[in-house]
Amino acid sequence: MPDPKVLGVGSPMLDLLVNVDDELISRIGGEKGGMELVSPEKLEHILDMTGKVPELSPGGSSANTIFGLAHLGLPTALLGKTGKDEQAEFYMARYAAMGGDTSRLKVNPSMPTGRCLSLITPDSERTMRTDLGAAATLAPQDISINDFNGISHVHVEGYLIFNRGLLLHVLSLAKQAKCTVSLDLASFEIVKSSMDILPDIIARYVDIVFANEEEAVEFSRSDKPEDAVAEFAKIADTVAVKLGKQGAVVRHCGETARIPARVVEAVDTTGAGDLWASGFLFGLLKGKSIFEAGTLGALVSSEVVQVLGAAIPENIWRKILQPL
Repeated sequence: MPDPKVLGVGSPMLDLLVNVDDELISRIGGEKGGMELVSPEKLEHILDMTGKVPELSPGGSSANTIFGLAHLGLPTALLGKTGKDEQAEFYMARYAAMGGDTSRLKVNPSMPTGRCLSLITPDSERTMRTDLGAAATLAPQDISINDFNGISHVHVEGYLIFNRGLLLHVLSLAKQAKCTVSLDLASFEIVKSSMDILPDIIARYVDIVFANEEEAVEFSRSDKPEDAVAEFAKIADTVAVKLGKQGAVVRHCGETARIPARVVEAVDTTGAGDLWASGFLFGLLKGKSIFEAGTLGALVSSEVVQVLGAAIPENIWRKILQPL
């Protein structure tokens, strides 16, 4: 039986990674550890404030998860929109080199490829300022049922909730194509601003929910992970609440497991949750138990926090793949 093919839907972003101190975070305003949308000019202004040249890496929440799945050996594809520029060429070349399917990526020639400035403080926390660029112009009319041909599972980033019509169109087509669906809630700000619609979206369309501790608290109004898992489990078959150094709590079809974290020296948490989802989805889609799937998620996540950005080096991927 062939491996399932996974389609990631979201905003292809070029990550700009910069190490900063807490004082700069206080000067730019907003909550530390969060994500805010900004204009291209505002992003450039904040980058100028750092006084540093950023490290570049292809990213985006859903894309990071898909990159991880591609490295783990599953067939993958990306659905999103880039500009027609050097940044897009760099992005697609890097993904194609992983064996990824770029045929579903759309192009807006009049807009630049989106960028995410990731400000990394000494505690390894990242605060993000995002200019969506061309990614923000992805529209329902760009996407048809043909984009889901050959796809078994669709992974959607929570940032799509900023465009509710687009999100509902994607989810409806995914279900029409008989795909299973996972949703990563992406940020506590998104959960807070979408509680009028989020529970219904999950109940109607979503099979697997990924949330970090802050997102889970915002959704459940409880600071106990088990309470949050129980709340999500009322409307989704599979739930994973990621707790950082405290591991994760997962539930699948009535079975609950506590997943221990792998203790490592973190230098940057960029992509940690996205890559945790890669490992978990790989395990689940390959028929492993939820404990095995969660343990693989913890392993992949522990490797990405030891490098700057969300790109795990090839030699580390080979080490991860050895026991699989």
